[in-house]
Amino acid sequence: MDRLPTATLSPLASRVDDVLALYDYEIQSAIDAIDAAVAGYGGLFDPGTTDDEIRTAIGEVLTTDPSTVAEGPLNDVSSNIVLYVDGSSRGNPGPAGAGAVLQTDATTIACLGRPVGSNTENNTAEYAALHLGLEVLVACCVPATVEVRIDSTTVIDDIWGQSDGIPSAAPYKNDITERIASLPSCEWTHLADSDPNPADARAAVGADIAALGP
Repeated sequence: MDRLPTATLSPLASRVDDVLALYDYEIQSAIDAIDAAVAGYGGLFDPGTTDDEIRTAIGEVLTTDPSTVAEGPLNDVSSNIVLYVDGSSRGNPGPAGAGAVLQTDATTIACLGRPVGSNTENNTAEYAALHLGLEVLVACCVPATVEVRIDSTTVIDDIWGQSDGIPSAAPYKNDITERIASLPSCEWTHLADSDPNPADARAAVGADIAALGP
């Protein structure tokens, strides 16, 4: 999959994002690949792993040909997909990440995550999360219906309502509306803060990546 747009990232975070794109944003697979390439017992988030060790590991990963999680449609045309999305920003603005989880019949078929920016607002991360989920869904699934489960009223009011949204959504909004228009059916469900959202953990890891530097 082509690399998706981000706000400003450090050179190191940007390199990790290159690996995520190589793995179609399956965040655990990408991190596992980096960890396996780090010398010794360290890993991407191990405090003992130096930036140079991470860069070397990433260089090795980017020269490999990963076994992607999805090759062709994951589901037949009768499938009903639930797409959970969430954005996370530490400091708002701060290091921000986006997460998305695709499920069908309560079975998880994709767990996605990515950094969004090193100094980015939460609302922007929410748009990036929806963009991420829809990009992978359209590329890999042939759904009969899609239900987006999301806690951001800003995104809901903009994409499905009459709001004008926010300027920082510009890199994501056109693709979001195009992907939704290409689906046979796409409804939304607003998640309360107390509702479980499996995309939250992936967004948090995306924010961890966005905080990497230099």
